[in-house]
Amino acid sequence: MATDRILIVDDEETLCEVLKLNLENEGYDVDIAFSAEQALGYNLKEYSLILLDIMMGEISGIKMAKILKADVATTDIPIIFCTARDTEDDMIMGLNLGADDYIMKPYTVRNVIARVKSILRRTTTHKIATALTEKINVLQVEGLKLDLEFKRCTVDGEEVKLARKEFELLVYLVKHRGKICSREQILSRVWSDEVVVLDRTIDVNITRLRSKIGAYSSYIVTRSGFGYGFRD
Repeated sequence: MATDRILIVDDEETLCEVLKLNLENEGYDVDIAFSAEQALGYNLKEYSLILLDIMMGEISGIKMAKILKADVATTDIPIIFCTARDTEDDMIMGLNLGADDYIMKPYTVRNVIARVKSILRRTTTHKIATALTEKINVLQVEGLKLDLEFKRCTVDGEEVKLARKEFELLVYLVKHRGKICSREQILSRVWSDEVVVLDRTIDVNITRLRSKIGAYSSYIVTRSGFGYGFRD
């Protein structure tokens, strides 16, 4: 598993060095920026979390947070404000900007590390849940990909236009790959909303699918007298 990267943005150099040392002892990769201007010159999308002071030079921590949240590449990076601004209004403002936590100075290093671990643990759990959801909504066999939510088929990254029944037929075959599905099974599942459907309808749609999915056409298998399947 890749090591989480943390960026500390604070103009107090001694504080930064202490935090860096202790976070590295916990196994994190840590970089330091002594101003928002310096930090914005980094490739920020590579970081797992940013520890951000509020009161700095021309670009404050508040302004930097707004920049991060406005950019699609960095909007999901967790931010912890670490600041001497300790009023309730300051905290509410920081959290409303999308910060994940707000730690008031002076603070202990143990407190910061505990907050960092908590947020990164929550972020990892969220990413895993999102990946599982995406996996459920997508069927993929090598370069053939079927997005069940957006009803979209791509072949080696290129979108292929499929009619509704063509898409539903391909989904059914891929879901049952490795086995032969009878015509009766296909008709009852793919054409269940139709009153009368001829067997020839399946043949026509299979032919169209083979012509559209290119190199993967050979994956659709015909077993005369039995039906159709999609090989592993």
